[in-house]
Amino acid sequence: MYQKTITEREAGQRFDKYLHKLLPEAGSSFLYKMLRKKNIVLNDKKADGSEKIASGDVVSIYFSDETLQKFMGKSALSQKNTDVKVQAAESVKEKQYKSAYQKYKAIKVIYENEHILMADKLAGILTQKATPQDISLNEWLIGYLLEKKAISKEDLQTFRPSVCNRLDRNTSGIVLCAKSIQGAQMLGELLQTRDLHKFYRLYVKGTITEEKVIEGYLTKNEKTNKVVISEKPADKSSYIKTRYIPILEEGDKTLLEVELITGKSHQIRAHLASIGHPLLGDYKYGDARWNDIYKKKCGIDHQLLHAYRIVFPKLEKPFTDISEQSFEASLPELFHRVAEKGN
Repeated sequence: MYQKTITEREAGQRFDKYLHKLLPEAGSSFLYKMLRKKNIVLNDKKADGSEKIASGDVVSIYFSDETLQKFMGKSALSQKNTDVKVQAAESVKEKQYKSAYQKYKAIKVIYENEHILMADKLAGILTQKATPQDISLNEWLIGYLLEKKAISKEDLQTFRPSVCNRLDRNTSGIVLCAKSIQGAQMLGELLQTRDLHKFYRLYVKGTITEEKVIEGYLTKNEKTNKVVISEKPADKSSYIKTRYIPILEEGDKTLLEVELITGKSHQIRAHLASIGHPLLGDYKYGDARWNDIYKKKCGIDHQLLHAYRIVFPKLEKPFTDISEQSFEASLPELFHRVAEKGN
Protein backbone atom coordinates (compact mmCIF):
# COMPACT_ATOMS: atom_id res chain seq x y z
CA MET A 1 0.00 0.00 0.00
CA TYR A 2 1.10 3.56 -0.75
CA GLN A 3 -0.05 6.46 1.42
CA LYS A 4 0.47 10.17 0.91
CA THR A 5 -0.76 13.11 2.99
CA ILE A 6 -1.73 16.13 0.90
CA THR A 7 0.36 19.19 1.64
CA GLU A 8 -0.75 22.83 1.60
CA ARG A 9 1.16 23.16 -1.66
CA GLU A 10 -0.88 20.45 -3.40
CA ALA A 11 -4.27 21.44 -1.95
CA GLY A 12 -7.00 22.98 -4.09
CA GLN A 13 -6.79 20.73 -7.18
CA ARG A 14 -9.20 18.04 -8.30
CA PHE A 15 -8.39 14.56 -7.04
CA ASP A 16 -8.26 13.04 -10.53
CA LYS A 17 -5.78 15.70 -11.71
CA TYR A 18 -3.62 14.96 -8.69
CA LEU A 19 -3.69 11.23 -9.49
CA HIS A 20 -2.64 11.87 -13.10
CA LYS A 21 0.47 13.69 -11.78
CA LEU A 22 1.21 11.03 -9.16
CA LEU A 23 0.69 8.15 -11.62
CA PRO A 24 1.65 9.66 -15.00
CA GLU A 25 1.85 6.28 -16.74
CA ALA A 26 -1.73 5.30 -15.82
CA GLY A 27 -4.56 6.05 -18.24
CA SER A 28 -7.75 7.84 -17.25
CA SER A 29 -9.99 4.80 -17.68
CA PHE A 30 -7.68 2.73 -15.45
CA LEU A 31 -7.64 5.39 -12.71
CA TYR A 32 -11.43 5.73 -12.67
CA LYS A 33 -11.75 1.95 -12.55
CA MET A 34 -9.41 1.84 -9.54
CA LEU A 35 -11.49 4.58 -7.85
CA ARG A 36 -14.71 2.62 -8.44
CA LYS A 37 -13.15 -0.56 -7.05
CA LYS A 38 -11.74 1.37 -4.04
CA ASN A 39 -8.18 0.43 -4.91
CA ILE A 40 -7.58 4.18 -4.65
CA VAL A 41 -9.34 5.97 -1.79
CA LEU A 42 -9.35 9.43 -0.24
CA ASN A 43 -9.43 9.64 3.57
CA ASP A 44 -10.34 5.91 3.64
CA LYS A 45 -13.51 6.63 1.65
CA LYS A 46 -14.57 5.89 -1.90
CA ALA A 47 -13.94 8.83 -4.26
CA ASP A 48 -14.93 9.56 -7.86
CA GLY A 49 -12.07 11.94 -8.72
CA SER A 50 -14.08 15.16 -8.76
CA GLU A 51 -13.26 16.00 -5.13
CA LYS A 52 -11.14 19.06 -4.39
CA ILE A 53 -8.31 17.85 -2.20
CA ALA A 54 -7.36 19.76 0.96
CA SER A 55 -4.26 19.96 3.12
CA GLY A 56 -4.19 16.96 5.46
CA ASP A 57 -6.22 14.65 3.21
CA VAL A 58 -4.77 11.14 2.97
CA VAL A 59 -4.52 9.30 -0.34
CA SER A 60 -4.24 5.52 -0.10
CA ILE A 61 -3.37 3.36 -3.12
CA TYR A 62 -3.68 -0.42 -2.82
CA PHE A 63 -1.28 -1.52 -5.56
CA SER A 64 1.64 -3.91 -5.43
CA ASP A 65 5.09 -2.29 -5.44
CA GLU A 66 5.64 -3.52 -8.99
CA THR A 67 2.38 -1.99 -10.24
CA LEU A 68 3.08 1.23 -8.37
CA GLN A 69 6.55 1.49 -9.91
CA LYS A 70 5.07 0.92 -13.36
CA PHE A 71 2.51 3.70 -13.10
CA MET A 72 4.75 6.17 -11.28
CA GLY A 73 7.21 5.90 -14.12
CA LYS A 74 10.94 6.20 -13.38
CA SER A 75 10.57 6.55 -9.62
CA ALA A 76 12.15 3.86 -7.46
CA LEU A 77 10.13 2.78 -4.42
CA SER A 78 11.13 1.43 -1.06
CA GLN A 79 8.69 0.37 1.64
CA LYS A 80 8.99 0.07 5.40
CA ASN A 81 5.82 -1.22 7.09
CA THR A 82 3.06 1.04 5.67
CA ASP A 83 5.41 3.93 4.88
CA VAL A 84 6.37 4.14 1.22
CA LYS A 85 8.97 6.71 0.30
CA VAL A 86 9.60 7.81 -3.28
CA GLN A 87 13.33 8.02 -3.97
CA ALA A 88 13.84 9.78 -7.28
CA ALA A 89 17.02 8.82 -9.11
CA GLU A 90 19.34 11.62 -10.22
CA SER A 91 17.97 12.99 -13.49
CA VAL A 92 18.88 15.56 -16.07
CA LYS A 93 16.13 17.84 -14.75
CA GLU A 94 17.39 17.59 -11.17
CA LYS A 95 20.88 18.53 -12.33
CA GLN A 96 19.38 21.49 -14.17
CA TYR A 97 17.63 22.68 -11.00
CA LYS A 98 20.88 22.62 -9.04
CA SER A 99 22.76 24.25 -11.91
CA ALA A 100 20.15 27.00 -12.29
CA TYR A 101 20.18 27.80 -8.58
CA GLN A 102 23.97 28.08 -8.51
CA LYS A 103 24.10 30.08 -11.76
CA TYR A 104 21.44 32.58 -10.73
CA LYS A 105 22.14 32.96 -7.01
CA ALA A 106 22.16 36.74 -7.52
CA ILE A 107 18.39 36.68 -8.10
CA LYS A 108 16.68 38.35 -5.14
CA VAL A 109 13.50 37.10 -3.51
CA ILE A 110 11.34 40.18 -2.91
CA TYR A 111 8.60 38.37 -0.99
CA GLU A 112 7.69 34.79 -0.18
CA ASN A 113 4.98 32.96 1.73
CA GLU A 114 3.52 29.44 1.61
CA HIS A 115 1.77 30.02 -1.70
CA ILE A 116 3.68 32.52 -3.82
CA LEU A 117 7.14 33.95 -4.40
CA MET A 118 8.13 37.23 -6.08
CA ALA A 119 11.58 37.18 -7.67
CA ASP A 120 13.62 40.08 -9.03
CA LYS A 121 14.70 38.70 -12.41
CA LEU A 122 17.94 39.89 -13.95
CA ALA A 123 18.09 40.97 -17.59
CA GLY A 124 19.34 38.12 -19.78
CA ILE A 125 17.44 35.36 -17.96
CA LEU A 126 14.53 33.52 -19.59
CA THR A 127 11.37 33.24 -17.50
CA GLN A 128 10.49 30.01 -19.32
CA LYS A 129 12.48 27.70 -21.57
CA ALA A 130 12.66 28.45 -25.27
CA THR A 131 14.41 25.12 -26.01
CA PRO A 132 14.76 21.91 -23.94
CA GLN A 133 18.42 22.76 -23.23
CA ASP A 134 17.66 26.18 -21.70
CA ILE A 135 17.93 27.00 -18.03
CA SER A 136 15.22 29.47 -17.06
CA LEU A 137 13.73 31.13 -14.01
CA ASN A 138 11.47 28.08 -13.64
CA GLU A 139 14.52 25.87 -13.04
CA TRP A 140 16.02 28.45 -10.66
CA LEU A 141 12.74 28.52 -8.68
CA ILE A 142 12.65 24.75 -8.19
CA GLY A 143 16.38 24.66 -7.40
CA TYR A 144 15.90 27.45 -4.84
CA LEU A 145 13.00 25.64 -3.14
CA LEU A 146 14.84 22.31 -3.12
CA GLU A 147 17.93 23.96 -1.63
CA LYS A 148 15.78 25.54 1.11
CA LYS A 149 14.04 22.17 1.66
CA ALA A 150 10.75 23.97 1.08
CA ILE A 151 9.88 21.15 -1.34
CA SER A 152 11.16 17.63 -1.91
CA LYS A 153 11.76 15.67 -5.09
CA GLU A 154 8.66 13.65 -4.23
CA ASP A 155 6.58 16.85 -4.12
CA LEU A 156 7.50 17.56 -7.74
CA GLN A 157 5.51 14.51 -8.84
CA THR A 158 2.19 16.14 -7.96
CA PHE A 159 2.87 19.88 -8.15
CA ARG A 160 5.62 21.78 -9.90
CA PRO A 161 6.21 25.37 -8.70
CA SER A 162 6.32 27.67 -11.70
CA VAL A 163 6.51 31.20 -13.08
CA CYS A 164 3.05 32.73 -13.64
CA ASN A 165 3.84 35.80 -15.74
CA ARG A 166 6.37 36.13 -18.52
CA LEU A 167 8.93 38.88 -19.05
CA ASP A 168 11.13 39.15 -22.14
CA ARG A 169 14.63 37.76 -21.69
CA ASN A 170 16.15 41.26 -21.46
CA THR A 171 13.42 42.77 -19.27
CA SER A 172 14.33 42.78 -15.58
CA GLY A 173 12.20 43.03 -12.46
CA ILE A 174 9.34 41.36 -10.61
CA VAL A 175 8.23 37.91 -11.71
CA LEU A 176 5.34 36.18 -9.95
CA CYS A 177 5.80 32.51 -9.07
CA ALA A 178 3.38 29.95 -7.62
CA LYS A 179 4.54 27.63 -4.83
CA SER A 180 1.14 25.94 -4.41
CA ILE A 181 -1.99 25.10 -6.36
CA GLN A 182 -3.89 27.83 -4.48
CA GLY A 183 -1.14 30.32 -5.30
CA ALA A 184 -1.25 29.40 -8.98
CA GLN A 185 -5.03 29.71 -9.07
CA MET A 186 -5.02 33.10 -7.33
CA LEU A 187 -2.28 34.59 -9.53
CA GLY A 188 -3.81 33.14 -12.68
CA GLU A 189 -7.19 34.70 -11.90
CA LEU A 190 -5.70 38.13 -11.07
CA LEU A 191 -3.66 38.15 -14.27
CA GLN A 192 -6.69 37.14 -16.33
CA THR A 193 -9.05 39.70 -14.77
CA ARG A 194 -6.31 42.38 -14.78
CA ASP A 195 -7.00 43.15 -11.12
CA LEU A 196 -3.26 42.97 -10.47
CA HIS A 197 -1.63 46.32 -11.28
CA LYS A 198 1.82 46.11 -12.92
CA PHE A 199 4.14 49.11 -13.27
CA TYR A 200 7.40 49.39 -15.23
CA ARG A 201 10.28 51.90 -15.21
CA LEU A 202 12.07 52.75 -18.45
CA TYR A 203 13.84 55.49 -20.36
CA VAL A 204 12.37 56.76 -23.63
CA LYS A 205 13.71 59.12 -26.25
CA GLY A 206 12.46 62.70 -26.09
CA THR A 207 10.70 64.85 -23.53
CA ILE A 208 7.41 63.83 -21.94
CA THR A 209 5.86 66.20 -19.41
CA GLU A 210 2.32 64.92 -18.88
CA GLU A 211 0.66 61.70 -17.75
CA LYS A 212 -1.35 60.08 -20.50
CA VAL A 213 -3.34 56.96 -21.40
CA ILE A 214 -2.86 55.71 -24.96
CA GLU A 215 -4.87 53.09 -26.82
CA GLY A 216 -4.46 51.12 -30.01
CA TYR A 217 -4.42 47.69 -31.61
CA LEU A 218 -1.52 45.25 -31.67
CA THR A 219 -0.91 42.60 -34.29
CA LYS A 220 1.88 40.05 -33.83
CA ASN A 221 3.87 38.42 -36.62
CA GLU A 222 4.80 35.02 -35.20
CA LYS A 223 7.46 34.44 -37.88
CA THR A 224 9.42 37.61 -37.09
CA ASN A 225 8.39 37.80 -33.40
CA LYS A 226 7.57 41.45 -33.94
CA VAL A 227 4.36 43.41 -33.43
CA VAL A 228 2.70 46.25 -35.31
CA ILE A 229 0.59 48.97 -33.65
CA SER A 230 -2.39 50.52 -35.42
CA GLU A 231 -5.10 53.02 -34.46
CA LYS A 232 -7.91 50.84 -35.82
CA PRO A 233 -8.62 47.09 -35.51
CA ALA A 234 -6.87 44.85 -38.02
CA ASP A 235 -7.05 41.15 -38.80
CA LYS A 236 -6.10 39.17 -35.66
CA SER A 237 -5.27 42.34 -33.75
CA SER A 238 -5.70 42.82 -29.98
CA TYR A 239 -6.88 45.97 -28.22
CA ILE A 240 -4.18 47.54 -26.02
CA LYS A 241 -4.19 50.28 -23.40
CA THR A 242 -1.11 51.80 -21.76
CA ARG A 243 -0.74 54.53 -19.13
CA TYR A 244 2.53 56.43 -18.69
CA ILE A 245 3.67 58.94 -16.07
CA PRO A 246 6.86 61.05 -16.48
CA ILE A 247 9.19 60.70 -13.48
CA LEU A 248 12.22 62.76 -14.56
CA GLU A 249 13.31 64.63 -17.70
CA GLU A 250 17.01 64.12 -18.45
CA GLY A 251 18.20 65.95 -21.56
CA ASP A 252 17.29 63.90 -24.62
CA LYS A 253 15.33 61.31 -22.63
CA THR A 254 12.62 60.87 -20.00
CA LEU A 255 12.36 58.35 -17.18
CA LEU A 256 8.80 56.99 -17.24
CA GLU A 257 6.61 54.81 -15.07
CA VAL A 258 4.28 52.78 -17.28
CA GLU A 259 1.23 50.82 -16.20
CA LEU A 260 0.12 47.95 -18.40
CA ILE A 261 -3.67 48.18 -18.40
CA THR A 262 -3.73 45.38 -20.96
CA GLY A 263 -0.79 43.02 -21.21
CA LYS A 264 0.29 41.92 -24.68
CA SER A 265 3.60 40.79 -26.13
CA HIS A 266 6.03 43.73 -26.62
CA GLN A 267 3.18 46.14 -25.78
CA ILE A 268 5.22 48.77 -23.93
CA ARG A 269 8.10 48.78 -26.41
CA ALA A 270 5.98 48.95 -29.57
CA HIS A 271 3.26 51.23 -28.19
CA LEU A 272 5.66 53.96 -27.04
CA ALA A 273 7.74 53.66 -30.21
CA SER A 274 4.53 54.17 -32.24
CA ILE A 275 4.02 57.63 -30.67
CA GLY A 276 7.64 58.70 -31.24
CA HIS A 277 9.14 57.76 -27.87
CA PRO A 278 11.11 54.51 -28.34
CA LEU A 279 12.75 52.76 -25.38
CA LEU A 280 16.42 53.26 -24.69
CA GLY A 281 18.41 50.24 -25.84
CA ASP A 282 15.58 48.75 -27.89
CA TYR A 283 16.99 47.83 -31.29
CA LYS A 284 13.85 46.00 -32.42
CA TYR A 285 11.44 48.94 -32.22
CA GLY A 286 13.73 51.83 -31.34
CA ASP A 287 16.22 54.34 -32.72
CA ALA A 288 19.47 52.53 -33.55
CA ARG A 289 21.64 55.66 -33.75
CA TRP A 290 20.40 56.95 -30.40
CA ASN A 291 20.88 53.52 -28.85
CA ASP A 292 24.46 53.36 -30.19
CA ILE A 293 25.33 56.61 -28.40
CA TYR A 294 24.23 55.16 -25.05
CA LYS A 295 25.79 51.80 -25.81
CA LYS A 296 29.14 53.58 -26.15
CA LYS A 297 28.65 55.85 -23.12
CA CYS A 298 26.93 53.43 -20.72
CA GLY A 299 27.35 49.92 -22.12
CA ILE A 300 23.65 49.41 -22.84
CA ASP A 301 23.04 46.62 -25.36
CA HIS A 302 19.40 45.71 -24.64
CA GLN A 303 16.12 47.49 -23.93
CA LEU A 304 16.23 49.20 -20.53
CA LEU A 305 12.88 47.97 -19.23
CA HIS A 306 12.26 47.03 -15.59
CA ALA A 307 9.13 45.53 -14.00
CA TYR A 308 9.29 47.87 -11.04
CA ARG A 309 6.14 47.54 -8.95
CA ILE A 310 3.20 45.18 -8.33
CA VAL A 311 0.01 46.22 -6.48
CA PHE A 312 -2.42 43.54 -5.28
CA PRO A 313 -6.17 44.11 -4.93
CA LYS A 314 -8.14 43.21 -1.80
CA LEU A 315 -7.77 39.47 -1.18
CA GLU A 316 -9.35 36.98 1.21
CA LYS A 317 -7.69 34.17 3.20
CA PRO A 318 -5.16 32.66 2.76
CA PHE A 319 -3.78 35.76 0.97
CA THR A 320 -4.58 38.52 3.48
CA ASP A 321 -0.84 39.11 4.01
CA ILE A 322 -0.54 40.55 0.48
CA SER A 323 -4.03 42.06 0.27
CA GLU A 324 -3.85 45.65 -1.08
CA GLN A 325 -0.06 45.57 -0.69
CA SER A 326 2.54 47.03 -3.04
CA PHE A 327 5.93 45.41 -3.77
CA GLU A 328 8.91 46.94 -5.57
CA ALA A 329 12.11 45.74 -7.23
CA SER A 330 14.98 48.26 -7.02
CA LEU A 331 16.18 49.73 -10.30
CA PRO A 332 19.18 47.89 -11.81
CA GLU A 333 22.62 49.51 -11.80
CA LEU A 334 22.29 50.34 -15.53
CA PHE A 335 19.55 52.88 -14.75
CA HIS A 336 21.85 54.66 -12.32
CA ARG A 337 24.68 54.58 -14.86
CA VAL A 338 22.47 56.24 -17.47
CA ALA A 339 21.48 58.94 -14.97
CA GLU A 340 25.12 59.63 -14.08
CA LYS A 341 26.84 59.33 -17.48
CA GLY A 342 24.07 59.74 -20.00
CA ASN A 343 23.77 63.53 -20.03
